[in-house]
Formats: sequence, structure tokens, C-alpha cells
Amino acid sequence: MKAKLNHDKPEKLEAKRIAEIKSLSYVERLERLMAIIELSYTLKNAPKIYSLKK
Repeated sequence: MKAKLNHDKPEKLEAKRIAEIKSLSYVERLERLMAIIELSYTLKNAPKIYSLKK
């Protein structure tokens, strides 16, 4: 499968994204929100690879 890149004006991309989200059911929206929250929590609590102190 070939990768599809979004090359368009930000306003058009935002409109497409909003239309896509509006087409989802309530449960699908909730699942996406929960995935974002889980990812955010995981990244926040992940061990730091690079230390700023040397």
C-alpha cells in the first residue's frame, strides 16, 4: 500500500478532518479519545532516553 501524504491548505485539511470526525459514531469518537489519552499518559510516564544533564 502506498503512503498517502496530505498536501493541501491547512483550512482544507481541517475541514476534511472535521467532516471525518462528524461521520464517526459516538462510540468511535470515544475510542479515539481514549487512545489519545492512553498514548499521552504512556509518553508522559515513559523513561527518559536522553538526559539534559551531563
